[in-house]
Amino acid sequence: MTQANATPPSHPPVDAGRLWAGGGATALVAALIAVAGIVICRGVLGIAILAPEGDGAWGNASTFWYAGAAAVAALLATGLMHVLILTTPQPQRFFGWVIGLATVIAVVMPFVPDTGLDTKIATAVINAVIGIAIGTLVASVARSAVAMALRRPGGTPPAGMPPTGGVPPTR
Repeated sequence: MTQANATPPSHPPVDAGRLWAGGGATALVAALIAVAGIVICRGVLGIAILAPEGDGAWGNASTFWYAGAAAVAALLATGLMHVLILTTPQPQRFFGWVIGLATVIAVVMPFVPDTGLDTKIATAVINAVIGIAIGTLVASVARSAVAMALRRPGGTPPAGMPPTGGVPPTR
């Protein structure tokens, strides 16, 4: 098959290293948001989050697990984005919906157990900030990873997309 007869891929190429490096950085940010939220709620506002108030600003091991869960959620979101880029049309749109709905679930879940309203609201706010951070950061990194892959020599745009990265050539 000659180069002229080659069929361009149906999905954009992705710089996987760039995507996963950004996903790792997002995981760190998500974990730090969790820790900062817990310290602010427990230490400054005196609101129990994930542990009884008597555990102090840092709480118990649940602080570590909450931060770890936030980091894992960011890595799962990165994996989801990678799969969506490689397999679906309009991956950003599907990613936005999945992350948006997952964030809604994370915000509503604190209202299920029988605890104080202040605890429920504080936990919901922390979950919302983590979800928004993960959604926006991973989406941004993914756009960058696709754009970088298209700029490389041999970076072939998907069928129907001009070779200039989506901008029709000027004449």
